[in-house]
Parts: sequence; C-alpha cells; structure tokens
Amino acid sequence: MSAVITRLLGAALAAGIVAGLIASLGQSMRLTPLILVAEQFEAEAQGEQASETQAASVHDHAQAWQPEEGIERTAYTVLSNVLVGTGFALLLCGCLTLYRGRLDGARGVVWGLAGFAAFSLAPALGLPPELPGSAAAELGARQAWWLSTAVATAIGLAFLFLQKRTIWRILGAVAIAAPHLVGAPHPAIPGDALPAELAAQFAMGSLVISAAFWIALGGISGFALRRQH
Repeated sequence: MSAVITRLLGAALAAGIVAGLIASLGQSMRLTPLILVAEQFEAEAQGEQASETQAASVHDHAQAWQPEEGIERTAYTVLSNVLVGTGFALLLCGCLTLYRGRLDGARGVVWGLAGFAAFSLAPALGLPPELPGSAAAELGARQAWWLSTAVATAIGLAFLFLQKRTIWRILGAVAIAAPHLVGAPHPAIPGDALPAELAAQFAMGSLVISAAFWIALGGISGFALRRQH
C-alpha cells in the first residue's frame, strides 16, 4: 500500500510541476499583457466616476500589499500554478488509480481532457474567465455556481463514459445540462468599461492555456501510473 501511495504522490507532483510551469508560461505570454491593459481601463473608469471620498478609498485599496511587477509577481504566479496543479493532479491520479482499464499516457490525456471539460470549459459556458474591471455578480453566488457546475459535469461525464446502462447515461446528460438550465448568476446591471474584444481574447486565451494545463496533467499522470489491463 505504501508503494502505491508513494507512486501516486510522485506522479501527482511531477504532473503538477510540469503543468504549473506550462500554465505560468502561457499566462505570462498571453494573459498578463491583457490584464495590465484591463487594469488601466479599470483605473481610468474609477478616476472618472469616483467622488473625492471614493477616490481616497480607491487610493487606500491600491496601497494594499500585492506582489511587485516583474520577478516577484512571476514567482508567486508560478508557485500558485504549481500548487493548484499538484492538487488537481492528486485528484486525477486518485481517479486513475481506481480505474480498472488499461492505462498509459494517451489515456491519461483523455482523462485530462475530461478534467478540462469539468473544471474549465463547462463553467466558462456560463461564467467566462473575467478580466479586472469586468461587471460580475456577487462572488459567493458565482463560486457556488462554478463549483456545482464542475461537480455536476464530472459526475455526468463519469455516467456517460464509464457506465454501460442507458439510464445512467441519460442521468449523466441531465447532470451536465442541469447547471446551464438553471443559469449562471450575472450582475443586475450588465456592462463594464472593458472593450468586448479584450474580454473575448482573455476568455479564449484562458481556455487554451487551461486545456494545455489539463492535457499535461493527464498525460504525465497516465504515463507515470501506466499499467496493462
């Protein structure tokens, strides 16, 4: 048992580090420039709309600690992505360990794509990745919808592809569709200061990077845990 746990932890750590580095590279090249532009739009909008009291509050908020631009910000981003990657890799490796079929890198990629569908693509259909300054609903409501959508999609995919009985596959399709039929929370007054093209570029870039992240997680995890049926 200890050998299995050691193997699982080693696979998860390797997958998490590589996937985290891939995500960090993609973010620095594609997303960070968009975020900086969005922050400029947000600052301009706040400057135009705020009263003197509100402006002072914004100034105080801006003085709160945050990583310095450059190496410090990059280091925190990489660390965060590696930690998130390792956490997701542990979850993925746990599922792969319980899987009874043939397992290798290619099948790991398939499982990684399932993770991408559950944790990135499905939630993004209702709540696309957002830039700073985007109009958004209350944070708690968005988090609850995101989590319920990810869980429902993961369960639905398991029923669709790991079960043979028709009833389970029907329930899987219903589970995947249910969060979108309910609908994601959105602000009462839509609209923000960001150009639609900028937001679209960020959403698409985020999904592409997330797909690469999950493919790396699945492929490395499957390769490290490979076995014959």
